[in-house]
Amino acid sequence: MLVERDEVLGTAAAAAAAARAGEGRWVLLASAAGMGRTAALDAVVRRESAGGAMRVARARCVPEEAGFPFALVRQVFPDDVAVPFSAPAGPDEQLVLHRLVACLARSSAERPVLLAVDDLHHADEPSRRWIGYLARRITGLPVALVLTECLDQSEPTPLPPATGTTVRLRSLGAPAVTRIARAAGLTEEQAATCVEAGAGIPALVRALVADLGEGPLPRPPSGPARSRYRETITGWLRHRADPRSRHVCLALAVAADGGTPDGPGLLDQVADLCPHGRPPSARSVRRLGRMLRHPLAREAVLAAAEPGETAALHARIARLLDESGAPATTVASRLLRVDRPGEGWMARSLAEAAEEAAGAGRVAEATAYLRHALSGPHPPDRRAGLTLRLGALELPHSAAAGIRRLRTGLELHTDVRERAAAAPALSAALVAGRRTDTALRVLHQASRGADDELVQVLQTLGALISSHDAAAWRSAVARLHALAPTAPVTIEPLVCGLITEYEAGAGLCSAAEAVGRVRTRLAAPVDPRLRTAWLGSAATLLQWADHLPEAGALADACLPAAPTPPDLTDAGVQCLLSVRAEAALWAGDFSRVVAENAPLVEASAGQGVRLPHLVAMVATAHAEAGRRAEAWEVLAGPGPSGADSSWEWNELRYARALLHAADGNWAAAYEDHLACGAGQAARDFVSPVATPWRSGAALALVRLGRRREARELAEEELRHARTWGTPRTVGRALRAHAAAVGGRSALDSLTEAAESLRSGPAPVELAETLVDLGRAHIEAGNGRKGRDALREAHAVAERLCGTAAPATGGGAVNGAPPVLAGRLLGVVEEALREGRVRGRPRAMTGCPALTAAERRVVELAAAGHTNAHISAALHLTRRTVETHLTSSYRKLGVTRRAQLAPVLAREAEPAAPPPPG
Repeated sequence: MLVERDEVLGTAAAAAAAARAGEGRWVLLASAAGMGRTAALDAVVRRESAGGAMRVARARCVPEEAGFPFALVRQVFPDDVAVPFSAPAGPDEQLVLHRLVACLARSSAERPVLLAVDDLHHADEPSRRWIGYLARRITGLPVALVLTECLDQSEPTPLPPATGTTVRLRSLGAPAVTRIARAAGLTEEQAATCVEAGAGIPALVRALVADLGEGPLPRPPSGPARSRYRETITGWLRHRADPRSRHVCLALAVAADGGTPDGPGLLDQVADLCPHGRPPSARSVRRLGRMLRHPLAREAVLAAAEPGETAALHARIARLLDESGAPATTVASRLLRVDRPGEGWMARSLAEAAEEAAGAGRVAEATAYLRHALSGPHPPDRRAGLTLRLGALELPHSAAAGIRRLRTGLELHTDVRERAAAAPALSAALVAGRRTDTALRVLHQASRGADDELVQVLQTLGALISSHDAAAWRSAVARLHALAPTAPVTIEPLVCGLITEYEAGAGLCSAAEAVGRVRTRLAAPVDPRLRTAWLGSAATLLQWADHLPEAGALADACLPAAPTPPDLTDAGVQCLLSVRAEAALWAGDFSRVVAENAPLVEASAGQGVRLPHLVAMVATAHAEAGRRAEAWEVLAGPGPSGADSSWEWNELRYARALLHAADGNWAAAYEDHLACGAGQAARDFVSPVATPWRSGAALALVRLGRRREARELAEEELRHARTWGTPRTVGRALRAHAAAVGGRSALDSLTEAAESLRSGPAPVELAETLVDLGRAHIEAGNGRKGRDALREAHAVAERLCGTAAPATGGGAVNGAPPVLAGRLLGVVEEALREGRVRGRPRAMTGCPALTAAERRVVELAAAGHTNAHISAALHLTRRTVETHLTSSYRKLGVTRRAQLAPVLAREAEPAAPPPPG
């Protein structure tokens, strides 16, 4: 059954009628491949020769005979020995052409002839000239000449328009294809597949209809193996298509398979890829491009490719894309199909794509690009660079693989300076894998044969890494003291910073002294190889001194924004990660701690990279937010410390002690505090600035009824805290001292502690102290002051709960604010019940009720920034931004974003002066 071919049959019928009347005509059926030219020709032959109305002479041209003169003509006149086997020239050829037309005229005089020639585009040149000769003289002959020609191969053969007509066979329309499919019993979805994958090509539509009638495509392993659709395409490409058409089809399939845009530039790309002379027509490229968007069509075309053919096309398309400025990942996705991407531009594109993917948080994709880049031949320096970068990306997900890769990259360098430049990356990775002794050996070996300045750079970096080993840290500090007087100006800031860290921990300097040293050096020139290490040291000291925004700003300036993973092969970055997490924790921004650090902790869990400090921060944030089960689960991740004496384990022991205390397990809390203290003492770290273990142990001893021991620890803690001199350390120590001494002295200590903590950014410590102060006042008989203190504690705890919404799976639901929860709020509300405080304290409203995190989000939202922009700017998840906004709307009494700016503006207006008198 022919569909949408009425024009073809009608034109052919008219030509045949004219021929039977003695006035011959030609009809050329021209179409792209697969449009049913042969089927249409067969239908014409059947209709016009029915009942013997016309004698049929048929010929079909094939590529194999295109080089033999008169091969087509010999099919028309099989018994005519006068058809030459060589191509005559000039008058001789005219004589041959005339004699053949005369022979046809004599034959048609007996009965009209229907001369049917299929695939004229494959005809030999002498035969094509004879067809043209016949078309010019056909008017007086009872001959109907019906020909077919593929337009993918060439433009239509120029025949005289006065004696015939060219009819173009168009693609079947979607309604026609749908009718055919539905008539065969296919579903609407299957009919849509026929429309899309068939591209209106009758042969493909018929094959699809037959295939889909047997089951879905592509075939499952248990289904019938045969696919007529695939066989139709592959058979044409392998046996009937000329080399140029085959190559163009493969190029388009490869282009579509990789997602290359099929815009105006596609034709030029395909033309450049085609080595067979004349470029394809724009029409055929557009038609094939539409068809090859469907995966069934692409799969069928690519199945006809020879081994290595598609890889070569991917490489050439990648080169075109690279030269046109396409994104690196678009180029690299092509290069993944190339066996050995050894050319320089290939390695560059893959490396750029790896950075682009890593920046978007797609680490697996980035590592795939780099691994593939390394599969090709490269000079040692390029291979070393690719290997080192791959090791850095692999490290969080597999310490063993990352360290092996980094070691290989280091060994590829033969130059002393290059090896020295690569050594810190391997050293930092070994520290992340808890192999500090090996890390120090790597740096020591890399310094052999290096110049004095490079040796000093590695020695200073080694001192930073030595902080993860108690014995090595003491020795490193001694060497730093010896180096300090003569250290080059670009190395001295880090030397000073590390010495100050030691002195701060050893109780040898105050916070004011430490901040003074840092600030005078922040603008000083620093060796680029030491920049992150210096900023990590400076940020640590600023954080200890309670300059949390300044410390956080230094960390944010160096750390990548989410979802880009941090580079754990940089020891300074490791330090800055710790600072950023702890600064947010101290500020009470628990959701930020979890959002920024939980993904890295989870990615490295069980992979050989143990991050005890970040684990401690995430676990503590979970606990403060009221999620103790999650906190304990996180703490179990790193496992036991073994012989590792890194300061990070002391932080983990302190976090574990806090969770035991929150659970009421005071004996376990005391043991963990003592273990933390022993670890700190081994490093000469006596200050309570980082892990106030004595305060925690004193509180536990009080609960265990051992008040005398508690007082000794608390007094020692208070002495060290006053040396450092920040409100947080002093207030925290005073609270422990109050618990240990009891009585009126306790009330005095708590009052001083609360006054101290109100002046610093220590909301958690302030709320805890106010609870103790409220209880002490009530116990002393001063209920009013006690209730006021408890109400103030409740306000502080409520503000913190606004930042404690779960980072995932929590936040606002259907526009409602998050349910307030958290450890502190529970402690305060218990104290309120015990103190029999009447009524619930009213939640603070207006701008003063906003937490620091909420205030940052609200100000950006009021300035017109979207949630996505705010998320990127503040390094928060989108859900956290939404949670902050929901909570802020409730506190500010607004319902939409546009109302935020007026509320903030009203708050900024100066208060009106009091009336005179």
